[in-house]
Amino acid sequence: MMTARIVIGLLMTVVAFAFAGRRLWWLKSLIFSGQPAPERLEYAKNNVGTEIGTQLKEVIGQRKLLKWSVPGLAHAFTFWGFIVMLLTIIEAYGALFQRDFAIPVIGHWAFIGFIEDFFSLAVVCGLITFAIIRTKNNPAKIGRKSRFDGSHLGAAWIVLGGIFLVVLTLWIYRGAQVNTGVFPYSTPWAFMSWIFAKILAPLGTSANSVIETVFILAQLGVVLGFLVFVTYSKHLHIFLAPLNVMFSRRPNGLGPLEPMRSNGKVLDFEEADPDEDLFGFGKVEDFAWKGLLDMATCTECGRCQSQCPAWATGKPLSPKQLIMDLRDHAFAKAPWLLADEDARETLPPGVLAEAERPLVGGEDVNGVIDPEVLWACTNCGACVNECPVDIEHIDAINGMRRNQVLIESAFPQEAQTMLKNLERRGNPWGLPEDKRLEWTTEVDFEVPVVDGKLPEDVEYLYWVGCAGALEDRAKKATKATAELLNAAGVKFAILGPMEPCTGDPARRLGDELTFSGLAQQNVETLNEAGVKKVIASCPHCFNTISREYPELGGNYEVVHHTQLLAKLVEEGKLKPVTSIDEKITYHDPCFLGRHNQVYTPPRAIIDSVPGTKSEEMHRCKGKGFCCGAGGARMWLEERTGKRINEERIDEALALDPDTVSTACPYCMVMLGDAVNAKKASGDAKESLEVIDVSQLLVRAIKLREEQPVEEKA
Repeated sequence: MMTARIVIGLLMTVVAFAFAGRRLWWLKSLIFSGQPAPERLEYAKNNVGTEIGTQLKEVIGQRKLLKWSVPGLAHAFTFWGFIVMLLTIIEAYGALFQRDFAIPVIGHWAFIGFIEDFFSLAVVCGLITFAIIRTKNNPAKIGRKSRFDGSHLGAAWIVLGGIFLVVLTLWIYRGAQVNTGVFPYSTPWAFMSWIFAKILAPLGTSANSVIETVFILAQLGVVLGFLVFVTYSKHLHIFLAPLNVMFSRRPNGLGPLEPMRSNGKVLDFEEADPDEDLFGFGKVEDFAWKGLLDMATCTECGRCQSQCPAWATGKPLSPKQLIMDLRDHAFAKAPWLLADEDARETLPPGVLAEAERPLVGGEDVNGVIDPEVLWACTNCGACVNECPVDIEHIDAINGMRRNQVLIESAFPQEAQTMLKNLERRGNPWGLPEDKRLEWTTEVDFEVPVVDGKLPEDVEYLYWVGCAGALEDRAKKATKATAELLNAAGVKFAILGPMEPCTGDPARRLGDELTFSGLAQQNVETLNEAGVKKVIASCPHCFNTISREYPELGGNYEVVHHTQLLAKLVEEGKLKPVTSIDEKITYHDPCFLGRHNQVYTPPRAIIDSVPGTKSEEMHRCKGKGFCCGAGGARMWLEERTGKRINEERIDEALALDPDTVSTACPYCMVMLGDAVNAKKASGDAKESLEVIDVSQLLVRAIKLREEQPVEEKA
């Protein structure tokens, strides 16, 4: 019998490894059929210590998964359980050759037996939790409210069943080993093995000996079958997730967009050739290999979908479904991608049709991605922030947008006006350059305007931004910020007419050419002026100047106005002592919060104002809900589903606040519009207002200054 189980065990192993190895080799070939991404390899090579820490935190520590406590713990225990159960697989293979096999050095420690049984039980508890969650969130019952809507649920149930069989066969053969006297650990430390031994004991030693052999082989058979199944299912992430995390952009693919690359090199528009170079992603093979790795790594967990503001308001965009559709297309096109020119001619018609299929559809064109899906994205980063395996959805979406704008000239009609205004006037509204100075006439002090070089006694260049200089509501925040800086003795100057748009709306829309022109112009202006420090009130400007301009030679110390104001309050240079008795809820701008992790300063400013009562919306900070303006959506019509800004204001209204505060001109405009609509319908009180935190702070300080005048009167 010993010889038979050795032969059977080894034969199963060879067959399973052959099938799994063949699939993994195919996947490796498919992934590396994408474009080169040398910067990913270079970063990992030069930051080994950081990458090890990332693996320990994200993969071993399950950081992102544990943000969702119940499913996170269930997954963590299942993951950690399988790591511990690697010891039991070694023991099972050892038992093929030696019935009383024990792992050298540790094989007889009672504690090891306890840990193995504890984590095997934890895995089963995790499986029960998963089953309850999936049953409760069955898309057939709750539709698109389920984060599993669109996922391959059948495969998930097969995996749950397979994992349970791994644990069950383990407990049975170990219980039989206890009864035949070859179990390496003392009982009842290995408590589950001891329980199953009690169950099997009445069968006698001979029967237990047979059960021992049969279930050792069954254990290996289930493990090997599970290995093969995983390589052909969405659970491939078990192997690919550590690699995807290793090669992801830090932190979490948020902040700057990747520069346009062709054949692994950053594209130079002056030398680019549309016939030879890549302009975004027009075909699936235009993705870098990291993009294809993203597709293969998707777990279909739907966390990204559950947090997406477009999906939550009835738009067709699901970040999960987008990645799944791209993956399915890549897999279907794989025979063509991996074949040489001669072999491609002999491929089946279905494969050839898939090879010709465009990534983005259009009128009478069956593309992989519907245009409405592509343009619904606000670039808020909720999907990337939630993804437990570091998929970079925004890079995929904006890569396809770039191709649509630059090659196909296919983008929403209303965006054309915005792009023309950027080209002609340097701002999305198309207003004259001298309009940028109008707000300076409404403050009672002189605002220096840079003329050539920044004066030596001026510490900061205040980048006002298009909205901050030209949009009436945002101008109030600009004036408040300037007044506070002046009151605190901070020396600053502005560019005025010399300050065009940073190019963020164009870049997020996909018009990299317009962005490049504006960005290079701005970097040249800032460098010639000798600028070292920049204050930015708009989070989009803040993100672009601090995170994207360095790629073009613009390296500055950039602070958001809330960061500087919070510091000035902390240092006592600004003292808000007048009480403002209001309930305030703060809205996190996506490009300040998720993209740049600035959460504390705005809240510190609110808390510094006496009398204010701050209450958080349930979607806040890292889980904050978008206002709907990012990703150039500020300039696009919202025709499908509920308006995102109204969804956000409904959440705020549930708290019955006196004020909704934020720290972004885009958010002020979008939320202000939603509040006005609610007032018109009678769903919001007339006194409710949307203001920047700087406006709240300046009120406290100005009221303090005006008080003596009122007393004298």
